[in-house]
Amino acid sequence: MRNDKDNLIVNLTFEFALKIIAYSEEIRQTNRFEMASQVFKSGTSIGANIREAQNAESKADFIHKFKISAKEADELSYWLDLCKQSDFYPTPNPELIKELQSIHLIISKIIASSKKS
Repeated sequence: MRNDKDNLIVNLTFEFALKIIAYSEEIRQTNRFEMASQVFKSGTSIGANIREAQNAESKADFIHKFKISAKEADELSYWLDLCKQSDFYPTPNPELIKELQSIHLIISKIIASSKKS
């Protein structure tokens, strides 16, 4: 069994996914199930793909899984922007958006450094 205890991005995205679950439940409380599902799926997929990358079969596979995580982060950013701008959804905590931006930056750096090595 692998040890992810000291893996910064694995830990960050896991903790972030827990916050996304809480926010999607907040959206569900307003009976906006479609948006709640979109936020839930894209927000939890970021960490799921990064966790999966830890068992990549090759460097190309590792980079590919991180690229999927980057795409999911972009998608989540879109959904959160819609929630922020719409009167029909609870506004996401600015810290959640800031954390997503940080995670996205780390993912981008990992992809770039993995391509170089």
